[in-house]
Amino acid sequence: MNWDDYDVFCRVIEHGGFSAAARALERPKSTVSASIARLEAELSARLMERTTRQVRLTEAGETLYHGIGPLFAGLREARADALAQGEAVAGTLRVASPYEFGANHVGPVACSLMARYPQLKVRLDVEHEAINPLERHYDIVFAMLDVGLPASSLIQRRMFSLERGVFASPQLLEQYGEPATPQELGALPLLCGLADTKWTFTAADGTASAVPTPLPRLNSGNADVRRQAAMAGLGVARITATFCAQAVREGHLRRLLPDYTCAPLRVYALLPGKRLMPAKVRMLLDALSQQAGVAI
Repeated sequence: MNWDDYDVFCRVIEHGGFSAAARALERPKSTVSASIARLEAELSARLMERTTRQVRLTEAGETLYHGIGPLFAGLREARADALAQGEAVAGTLRVASPYEFGANHVGPVACSLMARYPQLKVRLDVEHEAINPLERHYDIVFAMLDVGLPASSLIQRRMFSLERGVFASPQLLEQYGEPATPQELGALPLLCGLADTKWTFTAADGTASAVPTPLPRLNSGNADVRRQAAMAGLGVARITATFCAQAVREGHLRRLLPDYTCAPLRVYALLPGKRLMPAKVRMLLDALSQQAGVAI
């Protein structure tokens, strides 16, 4: 009896397919397929129906997974807890992040950690929609939100707030003129995120104001798309300051409304809630906290 084949069977179900399980296990897809074939031969039963897009459990497969799935999940969790008590920064760190935050914050910190710890591998996926770490088996998922997170079984660790500004190209400002107040933004084409309904600002004297964004010229959850559109003179974008810093230095964008402060973008790190924190996760979070100059 090869218990590894049973574990591979569980991984295929949990990850939703052979390719995803192979990536998670860091094995060739052919090896994963061979494990399932051996297990089906051993049990003299077909465990799953394979299609080009997904796998579907047979009745025998459902019975087997119902019996052993929780057991193998518990074993992996116990192993992760034991490893977390050690100080070795090794293995694969799986991270999901929006591009804007991943490129300017997570990526540089991850590269620094890999240089310090030769046994550490990093998988950094750029995501544009909300990801559940429990479903996709990430160690950390970063979420950039304007509102708080709902209660869940995840550990929610707020990292820091990212400074935002409103930016436009010199060509656009030549055409429309430079706004002096947030309200004057309503006369310019706006480039908005998918969740934007209004942009809020605070004046130097503490007075708050809001600019509704009901009909943006561009609506995209991808900050790079909005930045490119702003550089092309298509409108005004509200983006994090670090993400636009190079374009500002090179003269492609100008920051507007210097006497007003945009509402910051809050960044959360989401982690599975029933595990101790492995050293590789702790090191990344600590390094990001130091980069931001605040404690987690």
